[in-house]
This record gives sequence, structure tokens and C-alpha cells, in this order.
Amino acid sequence: MVQTEFGGPGAVSLQDVPEPVCGPRDVVVKVAYCGLNRLDLMQREGPGLIPGFRLPHVPGMDVAGTVVATGSAVGSLAPGDRVIADPAQGCGSCPRCAVGDRAYCVSPRILGGNVSGALAEYVLASAESIVRVPESLPLSAAVTLPTAFATAWHAVHTVGALAAGETLVVHAGASSVSLAAIALAKRAGAGVVAFAGGEAKRAAARAAGADLVLRNEDPDAVKTVTTFTDGGGADLVLDHVGTATWRTSLDCLGIRGRLVLLGNTSGDQVSFSLQEVFHRGLKLLGAGGHSSADFVAATSACFSDGLHLPIAARFPLSDLTGAWDVLAARETIGKVVIEP
Repeated sequence: MVQTEFGGPGAVSLQDVPEPVCGPRDVVVKVAYCGLNRLDLMQREGPGLIPGFRLPHVPGMDVAGTVVATGSAVGSLAPGDRVIADPAQGCGSCPRCAVGDRAYCVSPRILGGNVSGALAEYVLASAESIVRVPESLPLSAAVTLPTAFATAWHAVHTVGALAAGETLVVHAGASSVSLAAIALAKRAGAGVVAFAGGEAKRAAARAAGADLVLRNEDPDAVKTVTTFTDGGGADLVLDHVGTATWRTSLDCLGIRGRLVLLGNTSGDQVSFSLQEVFHRGLKLLGAGGHSSADFVAATSACFSDGLHLPIAARFPLSDLTGAWDVLAARETIGKVVIEP
């Protein structure tokens, strides 16, 4: 599926394109499944958000499939391997890539973000970004892992440093990243409070492991969180919503609490009292792109504990329009998956 303009579903159409050719350190993966992300929809509508985005473009950040070709310098993978790929590809040669920080590469390459992605029969990826999928895990489940769980791991563990016995508060509790964060937090031995909209979304947050689920804009939310934490307040809040949840995020935190910011779907302009932050010893932390170590750690945890997201809907590649509509409605729980 090739995007040739910005706009509605018609901006992307089914086309025949040349099959990708391996460089020395690349692999070609035959796509079994592509998981859609909101970025795919936002970049279709325009403008391109990832630096280096150009038209024409093949979207699709999350891929699961089978290796069909490897470059001359690749010794760790072979045709037939079942794999997923880290969307953060990097350039492979800058100082950031050298330490595994591909998301902050000086010339970032993001599958489906600014280089051709997985809404295709074949996708080209750096061998360093590839992780083998255990035979026990269906590829349809594996495709739900890459972006959501790597992002959540980075926020919960690498940046948020969540410890056993602490309490996490997470907004948009039925979103893919939040469901992943809930599962990872429970795996770490933490308590979890989640906010979500409708009852189906609150049920999904409970199913993921949340101990307490509150409706969005609950007027007693802060009081309820304080009671749940025996008066101490939350140790960690994950906020990828932004303006609409900013006040609740700050108010839910206890002394020396950490607020991890990783999105702004409701806007990114906020105001607050500096005094309120420094007198309470709060930490405001940005969780941008995950590292290669985050990706490996997150997927390894998922493989060992059988973690994955539910699949909200499946569509063939030829019916991408239907998939866009489902994703745009914001009623999905889990991933919308495309099968070429």
C-alpha cells in the first residue's frame, strides 16, 4: 500500500513495487502480519511527523514474518526464521547507533515512519533490529509487541524505574501502550491504577491486570488514588495524553513521585506551579524513543511470560480502508492487524 498524498483513505493505494534487495547487513522479511499504529493514520492525514518522511511512502511500523533473504555480512539469521523487527532502524554508523540508541540516530530511519514499512508483502530491515520469535508464539500475537511493549518498557522501567511494591497510575488504560504498561507493571510486582473511558475499555484494563480502574474525568479520582495508596499517592504516573490529563497526573503523585511524559494526543501546552513541583520533590521525565536494549528486554519478557495484546480486528491488505476506519473510530481495544 503506497501513500502518494495526504488525506483520507484514498491517499494510500495498492500498487506493484519492486521487491526490496538486501544490503550487506540487512534482511528481507516476508510479511505475515502488520500491526497498525496511530502514527500510520496521523501521517496519512498529514503532515509527515517523522523527520525524513517523503512521498511516496509505504506505511506500517510493526511487522511479524519470516526471513527470506539475508545480506552478505549477516551471520545470525537465516531464511525461514520467524521474526519481528524493531521499527527504530537507525543509520547503523553514528555514535547513537553504536550504543544502541537508534531512536535518537542523527539520521533516523523508522520502518513505516520515514522508510518503507510493513504494509507490503516484503519489508527490508536491518539485521540488528531483528528478534526471533519462539515457535510457541503465533506470529499474529508477536506482531502486537514491537511498538507498544518497547515503548511501555522504556517508560515503565528505563525512565520510570518502577519497583515492586510501588504504585503506577496510567491514563488511556485500554490503549495499546497502556495495556502493555499495565502488564509490565504487574509483572514487576507493582500496583496499578488505570483510567479509561467506556466500560469495555475499563474491562480491558482490568483484564490486563489493573488493580483499580477509574473512569476518565472521575471527580474523586485523586482522593480514590490517595486512599488506594494508603495516603501516600502514586509513585509513578505515565501520561501519553497530555493537556487533558496533566492536572490529574500531578495531583495523583505522592512525595518524590515521578511523572513520565510520552505523548500529547490531547495537546501539549500546560501550566503548573514550579513551587508545587520542587516542594514535593517531583520528577518530570520525558520518555522519547526506546533503545535497542529496551526492545530486546521487552520482547524477551513477553516471550517468557506469554504477554501480548489482544487483536481488535484483522483485515486483508486490499481492505486497508476498512482498517483505517476502525482505527480512526478510537473504539478498538488492542491492535488492528493487516494480513498481506
